[in-house]
Amino acid sequence: MDLLMTGIQSVFQPMILLWIAGGVLMGVIFGALPGVSATMAIVLCIGFTYSMPPVVAIAFLSAVYCAAITGGSITAILFKIPGTPSSAATVLDGYPMVQRGEAGKALSISLICSALGGLASAIIMFALTQPLMKLALKFSSSEQFAVCFLGLSILIFLDEDNKLNTFASAIIGLWLGTIGLDSFSAVPRFTFGTSKLLDGVEALPFMLGMFAAVEIFSQIRKPSDRSAYSSDKQADISRLVSLKEMLAMKWTVLRSGVLGSIVGIMPGAGATIASWLSYTVEAKCSKHPEMLGKGDPHGIAASETANNAATGGAMVPLLAMGIPGSNAAAMMMTALAIHGVQMGPMLLKAQPEYLSATFISMILANITMVFISLGVAKMFAKILKIPYYVLGTFIMLLAITGCYAYQGNMTDVYLMIFGGIFGYFFKKYHFSTSALILGLVLGPMTERHFRRGMSMNQDSLMAFFGRPITMAIMLIFVAMYGYAFYKSFKAKRSKAG
Repeated sequence: MDLLMTGIQSVFQPMILLWIAGGVLMGVIFGALPGVSATMAIVLCIGFTYSMPPVVAIAFLSAVYCAAITGGSITAILFKIPGTPSSAATVLDGYPMVQRGEAGKALSISLICSALGGLASAIIMFALTQPLMKLALKFSSSEQFAVCFLGLSILIFLDEDNKLNTFASAIIGLWLGTIGLDSFSAVPRFTFGTSKLLDGVEALPFMLGMFAAVEIFSQIRKPSDRSAYSSDKQADISRLVSLKEMLAMKWTVLRSGVLGSIVGIMPGAGATIASWLSYTVEAKCSKHPEMLGKGDPHGIAASETANNAATGGAMVPLLAMGIPGSNAAAMMMTALAIHGVQMGPMLLKAQPEYLSATFISMILANITMVFISLGVAKMFAKILKIPYYVLGTFIMLLAITGCYAYQGNMTDVYLMIFGGIFGYFFKKYHFSTSALILGLVLGPMTERHFRRGMSMNQDSLMAFFGRPITMAIMLIFVAMYGYAFYKSFKAKRSKAG
């Protein structure tokens, strides 16, 4: 309780509250811009904090971090372009809702669930920092491998009518993830003799090509009827989700909030894995799983609650052990170190006000975020009324600019263009874009944790999989796939009968 009061006294000052509001605004805008990830948003904002006192800097950067994850959902829903990698799963149900004229409902579900996920994780992490610190210490490479492997299990639910194409798409994604220098032996793999591929295939530029460029190419080849965009349908976001509809998703929000918090606390996992894992669980728990990917509000709720819940979780290993839970958290660690914050077990004793200020700031940021994000979304929604030959050009220029800004080289731009051309034919022949992206994002993580874990266990599979937490996660995987095969077998028998 003393820690809570310390945080309230530290943060509830006019200047700090203004910086939190400014951080939310900047985070939402940066997150909504294609190519500007939450990590880059923090990097761009670190310069503002050099002259700030530590508590102000913590509050500001925490607000940017939370809001950037949420901002990615705005363009994911309105334009089928995930502003951040963690918003990729939101595209699957958000964009179909926009096409049905439910942009306001989709956006409000996303923003409310983002706030609920962020609030839940901040409260949970604030109350359980020390117990969860002990739990996180038990996670080695084998447990992290099991989490990534479980994330890949979503493949069986992405497109049950084209399982072979979905599986092939995932294999291609996993192969793309192996391109570049091997992280253990430094041997080039599938670089085809060019040094430009030594760093591998970056997920964000390729994802922009697969989503943004493919949509633009498809519109050029076969323009869709956009008359509704100039009326009060897709472009109007005034019709928000009702309280009754939100209450109907309460179990989805609760499941995803808990799952996102747990995944977030695992070092190296992050919001992207949290959103896909939550989407996987929702596919299993939903009463109408066939609706997922076709504009189901539960899909948006699952993804957005989990990826925002992961932000609070990622701060626990960062502050308690000095281990960043994600790339964005690693940037936070750099920024906080500049201001003299001592991440690690001594933080609670030496600098308790910094720990409490972080979580109080995250709570305030998530509350403020709902109102600011709706204003930003209205601005982005008006863009939908622009004729597509102008809008498509603008989106492509924005995506190219974002790709170049991502790392400051043209290779990412070429990669985005290649991803767009490849993705166009990929989609045309009914392969699964989502499965490919999932394989590309999770593949390198899965391989890295497996090889590191096997090395630590002297190449013993029994020792690797024999750890209790690893075994429990793998049993969940077996149960999910066993149930899916049973369901498929039962469906075939009923058709045969």
